[in-house]
Amino acid sequence: MNRLCAMLPSLALALVLGGPVAADELLVDSIRSAPAVPTPRSGLTMSSVRQQFGDPVVEQPTVSVDGGPFQPPITRWDYDSFSVVFERDRVVHSVVHRQ
Repeated sequence: MNRLCAMLPSLALALVLGGPVAADELLVDSIRSAPAVPTPRSGLTMSSVRQQFGDPVVEQPTVSVDGGPFQPPITRWDYDSFSVVFERDRVVHSVVHRQ
């Protein structure tokens, strides 16, 4: 009985540390299996994006309020498989759409 009580903390620690490792492996596996979608890299201008990827399907209206919370102006272009977010006229982020 004493031996079992002495092993319980080690068993509990192994269970706690073992859980996140399995989740991390699943995440890495899902990223590796996802098809690569070319997207604009950060820093490209709007004209460069249009030149390399063509016209977007939808150009969302620019959001900007003088003196408000939306400074500088933010614009989003939606393509078939990804969206591009611009700050002024430069890419700040590209997001691949879920299939």
